[in-house]
Amino acid sequence: MSTISVRIDENLVSAARLAAKCEFRTVQGQVEFWAKVGRAALDNPDLPASFVAESLMSMAEPREDSLPFAPRSADKA
Repeated sequence: MSTISVRIDENLVSAARLAAKCEFRTVQGQVEFWAKVGRAALDNPDLPASFVAESLMSMAEPREDSLPFAPRSADKA
């Protein structure tokens, strides 16, 4: 993957640095993740941004770590 340099507001970089530490990402990875979430949210305005973010994170998980879907039973509620 090729990279380029861009100028980003220092406040945004500081926020990305804090979020990246919590999410175990690099600052670059955090900014890229936010960009992907923003683009997907704009492409899907009917979906909440949190749903978009969680969907992108789940799609990035290794397949061997995933669990099979198990619907909740109506009688156990």
